[in-house]
This record gives sequence, C-alpha cells and structure tokens, in this order.
Amino acid sequence: MADRTQHKIGRNRPPRVQITYDVEIGDAMEVKELPFIVGVMADLAGHSKGEKFKDRKFVQIDKDNFDDVLESLEPSLSFPVPNKIDDKSENIAVDLKFASIKDFEPMAVVQQVDKLRETYEKRQALNALLAKIYVNEDLASSLNDVISSSASDDELKGKLQELMKKL
Repeated sequence: MADRTQHKIGRNRPPRVQITYDVEIGDAMEVKELPFIVGVMADLAGHSKGEKFKDRKFVQIDKDNFDDVLESLEPSLSFPVPNKIDDKSENIAVDLKFASIKDFEPMAVVQQVDKLRETYEKRQALNALLAKIYVNEDLASSLNDVISSSASDDELKGKLQELMKKL
C-alpha cells in the first residue's frame, strides 16, 4: 500500500500536537485523530475597528499567506521615544507600520523613523569617506587641514562639500 502524503510528513516532520481518540466500531478499535485548530481573538493590529466579535471571521494563516494577512490587518505602532541623537527636541515621534514580516527587520524600522534614517545615511557617508581616506593620502592631508582650522560648522560644511566635489 502506497504511503499517503500525511504519513510521509508524519515520518519526516511530525506535528507538534496530535490528539487521538479510540473509536469502537463493532468489535474493532479504530484510532481517530482530531485536527488541532487554534483560534486567536485579539486586536493584533493595535487599533480597534469596532467590529463585533460575533461578526468576525477566522482567517487561515500559513507561511504562504502570512504577509497578505499581516497587510490586511494594517498593524501599526505610534509612541514617543527619548531623543538620544541630538539635543534639539525632547522626544522623537515614532510611527511604525508593518505590511510584511520583513518590516520587522532592524533596517526596515530605521527606514521608517526619519531621525534614525538621517543618522544612518550620515554614518554611511562617513564610512564611505573613511574608505576613500585610507587609499588617498592627498585627501587625508586635505581633511586634516580642514579639521585643524578653527571654522564654524557652516564653514566646515562648505569646505567639505568643495573637497567632495573634487573627488
């Protein structure tokens, strides 16, 4: 007798929950398995749409449709965070929206918060500049001259921009 798919899966990757019961049919005992179904009733989107519980429907979720279900829920978070980047404001307003599982990755979160994105872009630009300094001695000496001069921030920015145009 050929193995069915469910038996192959059971051998290779057994399910975590198996609920069975014995049924007596005539003189024979038969083992029946109950499907394991979990229903979660919660406001996972972070905002209530006001729909009554009795009107809500169960949604089948698996690895193939997880992003679609997440997008339909429109989960979001809004909260203030203490500003540790600069001294200009007390708090940073954070508004995060999640449409797929990839939106939970750190870089996706950074891209959604303006202050973090700006700081990250500045850091990337500095890393690129440092990489150029290591291979270009003229650039390194020019930057040392610019930094050693006691210039205001605006003058320093102007000199650096002129220097970057030469590259």
